[in-house]
Amino acid sequence: MNHGRALVTGGAGFLGSHLCDALLAEGYSVIAVDNLLTGRAANLEHLKTEPQFEFRQLDICDPFDCGKVDYVFHFASPASPVDYSIHGIATLKVGSLGTFHALELARQYSAKYLISSTSECYGDPLEHPQRETYWGHVNPIGPRSVYDESKRFSEAVTMAYFRYHKVDTRIVRIFNTYGPRMQLNDGRVIPNFMKQALRGEDLTVYGDGSQTRSFCYVSDEIEGFLRLAKSSEHEPVNIGNPNEFTILECARRVLAVTGSSSKIRHQALPEDDPRQRRPDISKARKLLGWEPKIDLENGLRMSLDYFRKAVAEERVARA
Repeated sequence: MNHGRALVTGGAGFLGSHLCDALLAEGYSVIAVDNLLTGRAANLEHLKTEPQFEFRQLDICDPFDCGKVDYVFHFASPASPVDYSIHGIATLKVGSLGTFHALELARQYSAKYLISSTSECYGDPLEHPQRETYWGHVNPIGPRSVYDESKRFSEAVTMAYFRYHKVDTRIVRIFNTYGPRMQLNDGRVIPNFMKQALRGEDLTVYGDGSQTRSFCYVSDEIEGFLRLAKSSEHEPVNIGNPNEFTILECARRVLAVTGSSSKIRHQALPEDDPRQRRPDISKARKLLGWEPKIDLENGLRMSLDYFRKAVAEERVARA
């Protein structure tokens, strides 16, 4: 990528804020937009005095124009089960209207465009591990559908703009990313376990814990995004860690890293919860020369100070 001006929608979110940091480090001028529905201004606080950075609070479900940009990174969307269960309509709107508006901006300024999609496009997969050619096994009317279908639709819109308007697009399918700046109460596996372990509460495992996930540390994930943005690949690319863990194994890793004496408590499995999730990253390895470097235990250790601080701040706020 040549240095230029990059727009990051959802720039105050967990991944969006890390992407802003990475783009600035590579010499780009960055403008982040976010309506702060689920993003947090605190994630960008460290950039307040950065001359190459600008934040605008706006809703991309309405038409918007931030001036000429060279790159559009569309990362706006509630992404955690807690958030999209509360903000279901907003999730559908940002995946549809927001995607159209972000693509129109890229079209207007002949900018390169990358959208963050998700492994949820594969649903509860019948193929394992999941390759980009797999069309998925998704319940279109289930409780998770507001997120799954918004992302599947956003991929369809992105490919349509590539085919009909020749917009220079890319699609990344993200698998279970974790690290600093995640919300404590966002309902995803690692924040849940870290929060409960550091509070001394029982760790909640749904079902028998045999369902699997593949966890990718945020710095590895961001490196994959940047490599994809520099590529000429227009069809979806999986960016995730192919090392697969059961939820029970993950809980035990968190207990070991935190030194917590918490117990594990089982609850009923939520509806449509995927039984297994693991990316086939052959395409990313071949096209991008990318694969993750940080294993789960090290990633948890690198996240520990952040989660300790977040739990401490929460405790003070409740006092």
